Amino acid sequence: MAGDGLLKRLGLDRPDLRAWALYDWANSAFQTTIIAAVFPIYYAEVAARGLPPPVATSRFMWATAIAILIVAIVAPILGAVADYRAVKKGMLAAFLVIGVAATAAMYFIGPGDWPLALQLFVAGNVGVAGTIVFYESLLPHLVPPGDDAALDRVSSAGYAIGYLGGGVLLAINVLMITKPSLLGIPDVGTATRLTFVSVAIWWAVFSIPLFVRVPEPLVVGMGGPSSLAHTIRAAFARLGTTFRELRRYRQAFLLLLAFLIYNDGIQTMIRAATIYGTEIGLNTTLMIAALLLTQFIGVPCAFMFGRLAGRIGPKRAVFIGLLVYAFITILGYFMRTGAHFLALAILVGTVQGGTQALSRSMFASMIPRDRSSEFFAFFSVFERYAGVLGPVLFAWMISVSGRGRNAILAVLAFFVIGAAILSFVDLEAGRREATRPTVRT
Repeated sequence: MAGDGLLKRLGLDRPDLRAWALYDWANSAFQTTIIAAVFPIYYAEVAARGLPPPVATSRFMWATAIAILIVAIVAPILGAVADYRAVKKGMLAAFLVIGVAATAAMYFIGPGDWPLALQLFVAGNVGVAGTIVFYESLLPHLVPPGDDAALDRVSSAGYAIGYLGGGVLLAINVLMITKPSLLGIPDVGTATRLTFVSVAIWWAVFSIPLFVRVPEPLVVGMGGPSSLAHTIRAAFARLGTTFRELRRYRQAFLLLLAFLIYNDGIQTMIRAATIYGTEIGLNTTLMIAALLLTQFIGVPCAFMFGRLAGRIGPKRAVFIGLLVYAFITILGYFMRTGAHFLALAILVGTVQGGTQALSRSMFASMIPRDRSSEFFAFFSVFERYAGVLGPVLFAWMISVSGRGRNAILAVLAFFVIGAAILSFVDLEAGRREATRPTVRT
């Protein structure tokens, strides 16, 4: 059947693969509505009422940094623990409960409740990031060993479905906020708080197929149960060994360092966009609509960037993406109107997915295939949790200068430094390094 052929080409021809990919659809609602669009505006306009706008922005960015730092510390350890024990789905469920509960509780945030808002925001961020650690750890167990093409297809399908799912619920949320009476909601404030509940429900409901259809991977070669302390010590030892191995691949290490820096800038811009826009008085509905547009533009533009890389090479294509990001940062400094914000959102949508996807593919080409899981453990941590320094710098700049505008301009440094390090990466040399026999110590 034609439908079956399409699903196979997408890498979703089995129920367990579709259930796994659907979790990206589920958790992306938090990424769009809570992290990027609705919650930052509600926080600035309602929860932080009475605080000077720069102070409200600064505290929001500090909370963002704290949440990312918590996960950056615990995620590699918990991920290694899950590799030793058959508890991937159990740990995913635990973080899911934390994230869903925190998100639903945001309904009760009222005027001036900024401490509660930031506490729930941190808890929700920890919850969603924690689930992603164990969600991604299930992927290698869903395809036959060595079938890299199938792995790429399934991973890419999850990425695309996530973009779509986050965009669909954000569109529904925009309708709730702009036309509350149409849905029988008494006012905009109630509608906004109900969007947080909708995220919690969406996230929980669309997570169910993963728990029903995706099997818990068996732990092989354990030789009996081990204590939690032993497991944690083994996890630290494994992380150290992988890091030492990574340093032997100089070009891959340089790329990882460059990616850590410029991705920090990307993540900071995503998280700061609407809170900064609210600070300077931009229209709430327009900002959310612009971010919705970014979500849908990102899917075709990611494919377009892949074709561009085929013509000029992935490194040059990433340079173009970083150049656009630098331009976006400068324009953000001068932003005054909703039209400016819309233009910037469109520009972000054109480069966001492609820049990150090509960074991943370049890294994949410069590491030994037989140890790709271990090396990608570091890449995943940097990809998901890069973003600690950016929010800290953003908050510090506001504290020093008293203006969010200066903090926006400071983010430019991440793209300049990241691009400078990337310029030293020799892709061909890195690919030759990847073919050398692995030396273990």
